[in-house]
Amino acid sequence: MSFSREKSQPIFDRALNVLEKGVSSNFRYLGDNETPVIAKGKGARIWDADGNEFIDYRLGWGPINLGHADDRINKAVAEAIQYGTTFAATTPLEVETAELVKKMVPDMEKLRFTNTGTEATMHALRTARGFTNKEKFIKFEGQYHGAHDYVLYSTASTPISAMEDRKSHIPIQVGIGIPDRIRDYVYCLPFNDFDAVEQCVKDHHGEIASIMVEPCLGNIAGIEPQDGFLAHLKKLCDEYNMVLIFDEVKTGFRLSNGGARETYGVIPHISTYAKSLGNGFPVAAFGGSAEVMEVVGGGSVTHAGTFGANTVSMAAAKAVLTILDESPVLENLAIRGLRLKNGLDKILTDAGLPHQMSGHSNLQGFLLTEKEVKEVRDLVHHDDELYETIMSNMYDRGVWIEDDAREPWFLCEAHTEEIIDETLNKFEESVKEAIA
Repeated sequence: MSFSREKSQPIFDRALNVLEKGVSSNFRYLGDNETPVIAKGKGARIWDADGNEFIDYRLGWGPINLGHADDRINKAVAEAIQYGTTFAATTPLEVETAELVKKMVPDMEKLRFTNTGTEATMHALRTARGFTNKEKFIKFEGQYHGAHDYVLYSTASTPISAMEDRKSHIPIQVGIGIPDRIRDYVYCLPFNDFDAVEQCVKDHHGEIASIMVEPCLGNIAGIEPQDGFLAHLKKLCDEYNMVLIFDEVKTGFRLSNGGARETYGVIPHISTYAKSLGNGFPVAAFGGSAEVMEVVGGGSVTHAGTFGANTVSMAAAKAVLTILDESPVLENLAIRGLRLKNGLDKILTDAGLPHQMSGHSNLQGFLLTEKEVKEVRDLVHHDDELYETIMSNMYDRGVWIEDDAREPWFLCEAHTEEIIDETLNKFEESVKEAIA
């Protein structure tokens, strides 16, 4: 099926004249004549400029955990901005929102607000360096920590073919424009590899300030940590004077109210948050141990930002957190998410397709492979072409999921049982068409 682009194409043609590639993020560009133009969203559905309707499992790549244009969040923001937006000063709303974060996140002692996930991970890494007086850090292959120079190595965008032997730990730079010597500050290791992390730490702990980790692979189908892996990282950091940073930009206020700390039962020294903290409004935070956070400010570690804790973001975040705190949104969502996951699993099994279901039910995916996938290099066994065909069939039927299995399916409160049933019916049709 081919959707009309009668209105969308002229808009995107105009975009090409004023925006480089017609977009404001590289990942949004799908081609001069293919890139969608979305006009509105409500709940779990979105509509393009031509009025074509889709059930949305991309959800802005994760921020939407309640639903598009949620009336409760919009009302809170509309009321708050009547009194101003940015004051270069602490506000009552900022304090109230921080208190909610501290209440909901296990062992959260002190935090700071900022605007984006990239800013949050950048400041968290700087804080770890300031606390330890060391400069290098460990990240894991296939993990994405934002768009600042230090973390743009061996991400989910890196071709597996570009990665050398898994024991080499050589960082693969993503894109150009990054000073060459920055790669000297990062060790890139395979996720879920206990021995590789321990050996790297033992060999280089005198120069390693931090281990930064997405608790589950938010850009690799939501692959989860093996039992004991996150605890292993915490033990190494405690033993060798390093700061463990959980990048919870995707997992925070999505897996559970307390995020990965609660879900996996491991407390890092610092966590970063964004995305679901604001249900689509730009807001982020980093924080954790008071001892570590104490180095921020006062002539020590620099953290600044004109728009940090602005009224719009604080009103949205406070409303989101209040809803999550006062009702079992994420617990109920996990039940419906599991229903979706089990349904997808059954359809793939009945179709005779080897596969692996992956991720938490609120941030899930599947991979078409006979071999277990525990980290990014294992994706070499996944059938990209068939997955893309199935997702293209889903798009034609009005269900939008990324056609790349590395990006997980996101769910929100507005994904009702009826919507999940509709999704499963269309998925079954799409699989049958793909293998016919």
